[in-house]
Amino acid sequence: MAVRQLNLELPPKDGPTYPIIFADGLYQHLAEHITETTIALITDEHIAHYHAELVVAALASAGKTLHTYTVPAGEASKSLTTYGSLLSAMLQDGLDRHSAVLALGGGVVGDLAGFVAASFMRGIEVYQCPTSLLAMVDSSVGGKTGVNTPEGKNLVGAFWQPKAVLVDVNALRTLPDHTFREGAVELFKHGLLADETLATAFKDPRFTPMGETEYWLELLPRAVRVKADIVMEDETEQGVRAFLNLGHTLGHALESYSHAHTEVGYAPLSHGEAVAYGLVFAAKLSAQRGYADETRRCLEFLQWLKPKPLHDSLTNETFDQLSSYLYNDKKAHDKQLRWILLEAVGKPIIVDDIHQTELQAAWRYLLANTQGLPV
Repeated sequence: MAVRQLNLELPPKDGPTYPIIFADGLYQHLAEHITETTIALITDEHIAHYHAELVVAALASAGKTLHTYTVPAGEASKSLTTYGSLLSAMLQDGLDRHSAVLALGGGVVGDLAGFVAASFMRGIEVYQCPTSLLAMVDSSVGGKTGVNTPEGKNLVGAFWQPKAVLVDVNALRTLPDHTFREGAVELFKHGLLADETLATAFKDPRFTPMGETEYWLELLPRAVRVKADIVMEDETEQGVRAFLNLGHTLGHALESYSHAHTEVGYAPLSHGEAVAYGLVFAAKLSAQRGYADETRRCLEFLQWLKPKPLHDSLTNETFDQLSSYLYNDKKAHDKQLRWILLEAVGKPIIVDDIHQTELQAAWRYLLANTQGLPV
């Protein structure tokens, strides 16, 4: 079994350290990394179909007691209702503070299960076992957990670090193409923040769910290293961790807006799709400020992604429709929006004095250059 491993050491330097393990065939060896005997396996209906049987069998054969909780697939499960139901079920099943949570799934499952672990019995161990590209390179690492509310994304949650992140690269082979592409958004973002190789990875013919195992065992740790280095410097987002929000300020607003406008003919944007639009927007804001102009690269990536189109009600004149979603974002401070811009690839900065005219100009650019994209 080929293995790569990173260790995330959080501040202070003598603080908690946890491994991020990448391997080919790791599911069969999960028990070697999970010390607790009673485990709440939280997954979704889609992931359960592909992976739950193998994971359950491997842990049960090692003498672990498992309680499996399966939620509906999709963003709607990342809710206070589902969160409360899971806590109640675990209490009724007799789990206690010596139990652990195993999050088997993508970003929704990881965020939801992590928040359950953070609050059950005032906090129990959680193991993140990401199955999507997005979760492997981003959401499983760094300890952000939470759920959505009608007012916005991720407004309720906790910082709760996993005991380990366990990545079986074989899970990539089960991903639908659109899910894989959406996960690539965070990897591309990490490239803009710190690593030119990651920013061009989508052009590599090996960059597919069926790509060579050795390729993924090299690329995934490289992508995670970008996030890990930032998180180690700023665990609770008091400073540089905000860099990881590149593309997310507008992205979260677009995602929330699209979920509020799901009439016939319009499917809501996924998280990855919305952030990809947000990256183009942030790139244009950067260029307008005289910083690096990465708009062409971001548009090229957006064309590769093939996102769903923006809602027809979003026009040049209606940017203000997004205002309530923008200002409800948890990254706003005293109702002042913070934008992450790029002075250059590898040189992100935090800017909090963007004028409305700058936002309007970037918005017009985004609309003009994303109409008619391939889908």
